[in-house]
Parts: sequence; C-alpha cells; structure tokens
Amino acid sequence: MRHIHLLLIAVLLGACTATPTVEPTPTASPPYRITSDDNPFEPQLEDVNRAVATVTITSVGLSERYDFTPPRSAISLVGYMPSVCNELRVNINPPDEKYNVYIEVYSLINPNIQCDNVFQQFETSILFGTYSPGRYFVWVNGNLMGDFVSYATN
Repeated sequence: MRHIHLLLIAVLLGACTATPTVEPTPTASPPYRITSDDNPFEPQLEDVNRAVATVTITSVGLSERYDFTPPRSAISLVGYMPSVCNELRVNINPPDEKYNVYIEVYSLINPNIQCDNVFQQFETSILFGTYSPGRYFVWVNGNLMGDFVSYATN
C-alpha cells in the first residue's frame, strides 16, 4: 500500500511539470527590394507597340555610393544601339531566392518609323534601391558582372 501511495504522489508531481516544447528554428526570409531603383530606363506601358532591338554593351561597372544612408550600389552601362531612333530600356528584376539580381538591357524602336542606321552611343548610371541585408550577385543580359552587399535594415 505504501508503494502505491508513493507511486501516486510521483505521478501527481510529474503531471505538474511542463512538458518541453520544440523551439522553432528561425528561417531566413527571402531577399527583397526595400525601396525601388532610380531607373529612368525602366519599361513603360507604351512599349507594347514597339519592336525589341539589340544593344551592344561595351562596359559595365558596379560602384558603392556612401553618400546615402544606408550605402547603395549603382551600375554604370556604356554601349551603343543600332540607330538614333532606338530607345534604351533597362529592366532590373527583383532579387531571387539565391540573391541574384537579373538585369535586361535592350532597346526599342517604333517599326512604323524609317530611321538611318547610325549608331547611337549611350552612357548611363542607375542607382539601385535599398535591398534587404545580404550579398547580391548582378547579372546583365545573362552574364555575371559582379556583386554588392546590402546592410540595410527595415
């Protein structure tokens, strides 16, 4: 009988203790763009009536701009288009889950306008927006051009 009382007391005391719970493991959030890029060459709604044409890129550079808080990166593009009627377009896609930023550089032309084939040079710099913290890899027309690190906080 004494053993039964001891067993009953042990069971009652055991019922009062908290059962351990599994702590959730933190998962990394996917990278994202916090603020938009300062891109005057982004695709426009009226682009649907124009034909896509090529560009030749002769130089690409990435730089850090410390005159902003937090620091931001910029991409410089130098190249030329097939005629003076072409309009430059630069589409900067949001980062993917592997921190890749894909940039498409192309030109557009109105197919209803006859234009002389005189090369039009361009030289521009586009300031990236702020991105969630991480190291981002920049691809231009399918080629890896470099990387930058974002230290931004929300």
